[in-house]
Amino acid sequence: MSENILHLLTQSKARGRALFSVLIDPDHPIDQSFYDRIMDAEKMGVDLFFVGGSLLANDYLDETIKAVRDFSNIPVILFPGSSLQVSHRADAILFLSLISGRNPDFLIGHHVMAAPYVKKANLEVLPTGYLLVDGGKATTAHYISQTAPIPHNKPSIAANTALAGEMLGLKLMYLDAGSGAEKPVSPEMIRAVSEVVNTPVIVGGGICDADQVRDSVDAGANVVVVGNILEKHPQKLKELIEAAKSFR
Repeated sequence: MSENILHLLTQSKARGRALFSVLIDPDHPIDQSFYDRIMDAEKMGVDLFFVGGSLLANDYLDETIKAVRDFSNIPVILFPGSSLQVSHRADAILFLSLISGRNPDFLIGHHVMAAPYVKKANLEVLPTGYLLVDGGKATTAHYISQTAPIPHNKPSIAANTALAGEMLGLKLMYLDAGSGAEKPVSPEMIRAVSEVVNTPVIVGGGICDADQVRDSVDAGANVVVVGNILEKHPQKLKELIEAAKSFR
């Protein structure tokens, strides 16, 4: 297994260059509008695709990644909601340890079940400290993980949690307000985390406009992840990417 993606993320952080990722939910069948969005992402300079979801009622994971591969050269990273979301078609997998919670299944349990499949798929493994943050309402991730999110106004809790995760050897930190969050992770929390860890910091959930992208990157986000808003308003992609690139 190579370390191409981790190298990309660490080098981008070292150079002060924010990356922009589109989150794709593999719960929907592939149609022409999907192909159009992938081709637009390629043209506009999307850096990464994250593929996955907290709960898949319809599993189109392999088909989704194949469709992305057919129309794009952008790296594909699995963002799994369970041990079942593994595919050899991806470049890498975020091996998420939910360090903001105390549910052993999401700290290590699912990882034990997934490990042989991840190894067989020859994926680049990205050990990631996953921190769920209160985004104003309960999300699927909160319900499935059976954990309470970090309060929105408690950046010190997030910072100490991320620091502990780094000390345990995790290579990335992911601050996530959850899909459909009413508000994104605050700049204060992003800054508090980015100031205490050396790992790249990924931020997602509830980011809906260019100002929120700029605020996240300015506070220290090394990767900004956007999903829901682009499903509803794909025309926003260009302005969101330009907001992230304005810091490069």
